[in-house]
Amino acid sequence: MKRKAPSSCPVCGGQYETTKLTCSGCKSELSGHFSGCGFCKLSDEEEYFVLTFLKCRGSIKDVEKALGISYPTVRGKLDAVIKKLGLESSMSSDEIKIERKAVFDRLDRGEITAGEAAELLKNI
Repeated sequence: MKRKAPSSCPVCGGQYETTKLTCSGCKSELSGHFSGCGFCKLSDEEEYFVLTFLKCRGSIKDVEKALGISYPTVRGKLDAVIKKLGLESSMSSDEIKIERKAVFDRLDRGEITAGEAAELLKNI
């Protein structure tokens, strides 16, 4: 049985670096300095949460039911995973609201099409 490699050093908490790869078929080896998988940083509990979230197709209500936890707990876990994976938005929630409102205002004034508005909203 293969085990999941730890993502951080148990002695100092530093990040491990992959320096050797071995072929499971012919056992040839490759050494060097390789970047790790972003998802490999997740704990077993966080990984299970992400898999559950994906199985539920992103429905927070379904995640609540599947894991038996509250909406705020689901949001907290999701925010923690997003942060750990480095996917946080550089804008504050107030800035995001202002940007979104500006897009809708432009749409209302006829300055942009619905398709253009949708594209702009995706990129906020």
